[in-house]
Amino acid sequence: MKLIPTLTAFLLASTAMADEIWVTNEKDDTVSVIDIETLEVVQTYPTGERPRGITFAKDYSVVYICASDSDAVQVMDPKTGKILHDLPSGEDPEQFVLHPDNRHLYIANEDDAITTVVDTQTRQVVAQIDVGIEPEGMAVSPDGKIAITTSETTNMAHWIDTEKQGLFANTLVDSRPRHAEFVKDGKELWVSSEIGGTITVFDVETQDELAKINFDIANIHPDRVQPVGFELTNADTHAFVALGPSNHVAVVNADTYEVEDYILVGRRVWHMDFNADRSLLFTTNGVSGDVTVVDVAKRKALKTIKVGRFPWGAAYRPTN
Repeated sequence: MKLIPTLTAFLLASTAMADEIWVTNEKDDTVSVIDIETLEVVQTYPTGERPRGITFAKDYSVVYICASDSDAVQVMDPKTGKILHDLPSGEDPEQFVLHPDNRHLYIANEDDAITTVVDTQTRQVVAQIDVGIEPEGMAVSPDGKIAITTSETTNMAHWIDTEKQGLFANTLVDSRPRHAEFVKDGKELWVSSEIGGTITVFDVETQDELAKINFDIANIHPDRVQPVGFELTNADTHAFVALGPSNHVAVVNADTYEVEDYILVGRRVWHMDFNADRSLLFTTNGVSGDVTVVDVAKRKALKTIKVGRFPWGAAYRPTN
């Protein structure tokens, strides 16, 4: 009798599905699915051409994938890997962000110098907003009132009123901005500049610059230190910043804006995401074609996981 609960618990544990990290592979036209428990690739699904940005619906029922060279946002069933349908996206979608309403996607269209807003329920374009040249990064505030597009050639962050679907401010950043995030409950906006080698911090209420974060890695030429994607830990205490061809991730104190550490990862680190409790970080390393698993508390790389060619985006998915 005493064995039954133990056996039942074992069977339940053995059949339970682990959470996942999904990774887009630019050159293979695939997404790789990493099992967070085993730290192995368990599935590879085909996508459209040159998949880059990736994000899940709020309930994780579907995953959205920017198929840049297919000029589409693809909607995939994460349980089967089947493409359900495409959404209109404008030309060359790179990054996008899902509004807190779980309905509207804000998409950066690099070739058209616009931000396209798509209703995922009606599958219709509801707005196209003129921004700067070569838009790439996208962010939306926690309250959903502001969306941000960064333009690589214009070197600006463009502030969009999501109710009016129009610009209300433009702020200069350093050369080639790539990624943006709202920080500290939407009070700050951070924008990374790949060629400028910095992150600019703005006060969201005034759009004034608060700080500039610089990076300096010993024995690595400054030209190779190129901040792109970044994510913040619980309570926004620290930011982990991908530094491109320097092959390092920086750890930044989000209160002092000082760099506390550098972690060696794979070659040409692009983007990243955490597991559920943010104890592990998964970085996409484009040139080496792999993902580095980082212990957040120890600030140490634990493992390298081979994925497809030129991994770019990463997104967490719970399975229970």
